[in-house]
Amino acid sequence: MKLIENLEEIKEPFKNAVITIGNFDGVHIGHQSLLNEVVEKATEINGTAIAITFEPHPIRVLKTKNHPPLITLYEQKIELIEKSKIDVLICIPFNKAFASISARAFIENILVKKIGMKAIIIGKDYTFGKNREGDISLLNRFSQEMGFDVFQNDWITAPHNTFNRISSTAIRQLVIEGKLTDANKMLGRYYQVRGKVIKGRDRGGKQLGFPTANITLSDELVPKAGVYAVTVECLNKQHHGVANIGYSPTFDDHQFTVEVHLLDFKKDIYGENIRVNFVKRIRDEKKFSNINELIEQIKKDIALAREILSA
Repeated sequence: MKLIENLEEIKEPFKNAVITIGNFDGVHIGHQSLLNEVVEKATEINGTAIAITFEPHPIRVLKTKNHPPLITLYEQKIELIEKSKIDVLICIPFNKAFASISARAFIENILVKKIGMKAIIIGKDYTFGKNREGDISLLNRFSQEMGFDVFQNDWITAPHNTFNRISSTAIRQLVIEGKLTDANKMLGRYYQVRGKVIKGRDRGGKQLGFPTANITLSDELVPKAGVYAVTVECLNKQHHGVANIGYSPTFDDHQFTVEVHLLDFKKDIYGENIRVNFVKRIRDEKKFSNINELIEQIKKDIALAREILSA
């Protein structure tokens, strides 16, 4: 996949460009369906499959506060889109000047003339351009005049009773509530956070007998406090583990941490960047009356995590 992070990098239109546009936060199975349609259509017309997204997320520019946390930061979003076999990912730097471009100017000058759009596939609720004036009906209006086809991607029904369809908003809420099983179904993979292993309070190994990797997170969206069965990607391998998210109430720390105990693992990974995939929630965070009670519960958590991860 070719990554373009500035429209000035495009010196000539792409061959038979089939385009989709979106923020793609989460790159969930609805997004994946859309990207797959673009790849299929491009193959059909011997063209180029192109996804267009924006950085930063437009809401960060258009709304001054109360931004929802992103499901996937930029680096992970690129990696996930690349897995769809898209030929070109165009990431347009989003600012107020770009936000002021009319929908017609965006379609005519950028999509058609610069990129070479011959077909566009978007979701039925997607809007773009100044004041969000661009939508399916506007694209249909300009399609004959400018010479491109318009296709609408249907919503995928959510495998969860609370929501009518898969969306980034629904996934974000499920992660916040700790409902990782449902969130993972919508994502089509395990929800993942990334971060660097830092020096913690040195309590896991010495006091409890279960050494943990303390993580300083890169991600914005963190699952609800509690204990989770996880897989951990580090040192170019995947390991099973148990993650604890929260405030260590037994010790009255009042300090939020994300700690992971890797099963059957002895190596020093301080300073390493790791990725934690949340497989299933085990229990809520709980205050125990003493350390021995906590140790016994950790043993039970590890046993259950092994069972979950070996299934």
